[in-house]
Amino acid sequence: MRDRGVDISSIRAPLFVPANRPERFEKAAQSGADAVILDLEDAVAIDAKDTARAALRCDFTDLPIIVRINAAGSSAYDADLAAVAALCPDAVMIPKAEDTEQLETVAKSVSCPVIALIETAKGLAWARKIAATPSVLRLAFGSIDICADLGCAHSRQILAPVRFELVLASRLCGIAAPLDGVTVQLDDLSITQEDASHARDMGMTGKLCIHPKQITPVLSAFAPNDTEIAWARRIILSGDGAVQIDGAMVDEPVRRKARAILRAAQQDL
Repeated sequence: MRDRGVDISSIRAPLFVPANRPERFEKAAQSGADAVILDLEDAVAIDAKDTARAALRCDFTDLPIIVRINAAGSSAYDADLAAVAALCPDAVMIPKAEDTEQLETVAKSVSCPVIALIETAKGLAWARKIAATPSVLRLAFGSIDICADLGCAHSRQILAPVRFELVLASRLCGIAAPLDGVTVQLDDLSITQEDASHARDMGMTGKLCIHPKQITPVLSAFAPNDTEIAWARRIILSGDGAVQIDGAMVDEPVRRKARAILRAAQQDL
């Protein structure tokens, strides 16, 4: 395992890169992303899987390196595990996560922690058990796949209960809040910004990115703005007990929210 003190829980804007395109690795690391996901699964054609595995490397950046493997039961699965075990990345991302024993087996075989992609009905039903699995550091939302599995529309309103369940599962099990799924629309970055802001409002703390130009709007959406920071500082300076600020009652739960905002902004409390 790459023992570099990497904090997977703090990642906000990880960027997918097809693992069979090594010429893009360094560009991805310089994009402003706070982690790079080398993808062996959806971004790589079947006849390019061997090439992708052979191209895996971690020496192009100090950012966290995550590898997304192919799902259990696929023809590429065993070879993916062997390649990841030899690479020793910071984490392995497991698609269509459903089986907690399989997650633990993978973590032990590759000697790195797991990010579990929840993208099936069964995975959603088992989300709390998956989040409680010792090797799982974080959940991620495969929104496109889960809509295909459920036969539902890919809309914020319809998927809000799913996002909240992943947030709740993570909180109950004491792991970092989940990463939201991708936004596939690339010609209008306002959609990425709106999707990321919605995910933040739901309690998520990061979002998977598929193009470098999505990094800035995602990081912006998850970072507290100046108004929120100023509000948080006023709340913290209000002292203890129940007081009224700006016409609203302030007590300890409100102060906890204020402290969280300042921590996210990396400012002193």
